[in-house]
Amino acid sequence: MSIFNHCPGSKQIKTPYPEEIKCLCGQTVEIWSDETSATCKKCKRKVTREMEPTCLDWCSMAGICVGKEKYKQYLKNRKNKKGDD
Repeated sequence: MSIFNHCPGSKQIKTPYPEEIKCLCGQTVEIWSDETSATCKKCKRKVTREMEPTCLDWCSMAGICVGKEKYKQYLKNRKNKKGDD
């Protein structure tokens, strides 16, 4: 039996947490760990954050691990972020 009840790499997707990112206008924007971007309420710019690769990028069990809907959203966010680069 594993010492983990779940895969530790999926924690930020299963249990998202907020991060504060500074917009170019100086406003603080809240972006959740399972998101790649948010819109600044002050200037309406799209503010992005780096999403480090996780096991969800390569693991064949990722959809089962975090659930189909969260996995689909994760893949969509990753695809959108790659399109921004």
